[in-house]
Amino acid sequence: MKSVTRVFWYSLAICTVVVIWGALMPKRLALLTETVTSFISSRFGWYYLLIVFLMLIFCVYLIFSRFGKIKLGKEDDKPEFSLPTWFAMLFSAGMGMGLVFWTTAEPISHAFTQTPGAKPGSDTAISEAMRYSFFHWGIHAWAVYGVVALVLAYFKFYKDAPGLISATLIPIFGKKSMAGLPGKLIDTLAVFATVIGVAATLGFGSGQITGGLAFLFHTPDTFPVQIIVLLVASALFIWSAWSGIGRGIKYLSNINMGLAFVLLIMLFIAGPTLYILNMFTDTLGSYISNFFDMSLRLEPLNSENRSWINNWTLFYWAWWISWSPFVGIFIARISKGRTVKEFMLGVLFVPAIVCFIFFAVFGVSALNLEQQGIAKISDFSLETSTFGVLAEYPLGTLMSILTIFVVAIFFVTSADSATFVLGMLSTNGLLNPKNSVKITWGLVQSAVAAIIVYFGGAQGLQNMLIIAALPFSVVILFMMGSFYKSALWEIKKNKQ
Repeated sequence: MKSVTRVFWYSLAICTVVVIWGALMPKRLALLTETVTSFISSRFGWYYLLIVFLMLIFCVYLIFSRFGKIKLGKEDDKPEFSLPTWFAMLFSAGMGMGLVFWTTAEPISHAFTQTPGAKPGSDTAISEAMRYSFFHWGIHAWAVYGVVALVLAYFKFYKDAPGLISATLIPIFGKKSMAGLPGKLIDTLAVFATVIGVAATLGFGSGQITGGLAFLFHTPDTFPVQIIVLLVASALFIWSAWSGIGRGIKYLSNINMGLAFVLLIMLFIAGPTLYILNMFTDTLGSYISNFFDMSLRLEPLNSENRSWINNWTLFYWAWWISWSPFVGIFIARISKGRTVKEFMLGVLFVPAIVCFIFFAVFGVSALNLEQQGIAKISDFSLETSTFGVLAEYPLGTLMSILTIFVVAIFFVTSADSATFVLGMLSTNGLLNPKNSVKITWGLVQSAVAAIIVYFGGAQGLQNMLIIAALPFSVVILFMMGSFYKSALWEIKKNKQ
C-alpha cells in the first residue's frame, strides 16, 4: 500500500482504538461518550444552531452575490449530467436510507412520545411534529452539504487543487502548512467524521432491516441478528469495492431511487390521500412562517424542551456535519461545469422539497393511524415503526418487502461510495484508490458501526455523531473563509 499517506495511518489508528475500546470496555466507552455529548450539548448547543444558520446565510448570499457567476470548472466546461439526473443523484447521496428510516419514526415521536413543546397527541403536537420534521430535513441540512461541496468543487475544478479538505484551506494557511502536519490532521479529522457519519447510517440501516425481518417473518430482533445483517451487507459492498463495478452500482442506485418513489406513490394512493395533501400544504406554510424561530430555538428556560432540542435538532445538525465530507465530495464530483448560483439553487431547494414530500406521505399516513385509533404506532420501536404503518394499509406486506429491499440497496450503495471517498481522502486525493485501501475502510466502517450499536444502540450512534461533528464544524468555517478569499481575488484579477 505504497500510495497511502500518513492520513491513512492516523485515521486507521483512531478508528482501531474506538473499535478495540468498544469491544473490550463497552460500558466505559458508553459512559465517556454520554459525558462528552452532555457537555457539548449543554455548552455548545448555541454554537451548533448558529454555525448551521450561518452556513445557510452564506449559501443564500452566494446565490445573489457577484460570486454566483463563477463556474465550477473552466470556461468551456459543460455540466456532465442533465438537471433531472443531477437532482436525482443529489437526493440519493444526501439522504438515502436515512430518509426511509425516519419518515415515520420522527413525526410519530414528535407527536405522541416526546414533543417539541405541546401536549402529546394534541392537534398542536401533530402540527409541530410535521413542521419540525420538515425543519430537520430541509434546507439547513442541504446548506451544510452545499457549503462543503461548493468549496471542494471550486478548488478541484476551478483551481486544479487535489480533492482534499486540506487543499481548500491553502488560501488561509498556506501551501506549506497544508502539505505538512496541520493539513494531515485536518484530512484525518475529515476521514474520522466520515467514518462515524457512515457508521451511524449503517447502524440505523441494519437495525431497520433486522426489525423489518422480525416484523414480517418473526426472525429474532436481537443484536446477533443485526450483526449478521451487517456482515452480509458489508460483504456485498466490500465485494463491490473490490470488483470495481462502478457502473453497476450507479445503475442499482437509479433503480433504487425509482423503487423508493414507487413505494411513495403506493402509500400515497393507499393512505389518507386528501389528508396528506392538506397536511403537506399546511406544514409547508408553517415551516416558512416559523423558519427563523426554529432555526435559533434553544429553550434555555425550559429543561424539558431543551432536552428535546439536544436529542433531535442538535443530533441532526451533527449528523449533517459529519456526513458533509462524504456527501460534499460526491456532490462536487457530479457538479463540474455548473455556476455557483445554479449549484446553490439546485442543492438547497430541490432535494429539500423531495424530502418534504416523503415526510408528508409516510409521516401523515403514520399520524393518521394513531389519530384514528387504528394502530398505536408510537408503541413500535424506531426500527419497526415504518413496517407497523405499512401493515395497516392495502398491499402492506408488499410495501414492507419493498422497503427492506430499498433500505438494503441504499445500505450497500452508500457504504460502497463511502469506501471510495475514504480511500481518496487517505491517499492524497487519488481518483482510483487501491482495492486494499478501499477494503480496509469497508471493514473499518462495519466494525465501528457494530461497536457503536453494541455499546449504545441508537443513543450511542447519536453520541458519536455529536462528538465527531464538533471539531469538523470549525474546519467548515475555515473552508467558507478560504473560498471567499480566493473567489474575491479571482474576481478582482479578472477585472484588471
